[in-house]
Amino acid sequence: MSEYNSVSKGSLKLKGVSLASKKKKKKDKERKRLEEQVLATESEEGTKKVYVDKRTPAQLAFDKIQEKRQMERILKKASKTHKRRVEGFNRHLDTLTEHYDIPKVSWTK
Repeated sequence: MSEYNSVSKGSLKLKGVSLASKKKKKKDKERKRLEEQVLATESEEGTKKVYVDKRTPAQLAFDKIQEKRQMERILKKASKTHKRRVEGFNRHLDTLTEHYDIPKVSWTK
């Protein structure tokens, strides 16, 4: 065990790198933004319970576009009647090759 007595414990220290250049954490900015949002809503609403939106701008934009696309899909499906949908499906089946037909299976022939 005496071989390990001279070993220094701790993290490695690199030459030419100072410890003073630490990056600021994003939490501080996020916390300030949330606090400002809470204070603004409290002053408007009084003492009511407040929902704080913790989504990022990218998440908000994504949700907005998803909702828009969903509305487009619903309107597109609602524009066709059942009869027209069946006719379109039958046209699609007519265009398929015989490769997709179910082969006839018979044990007697």
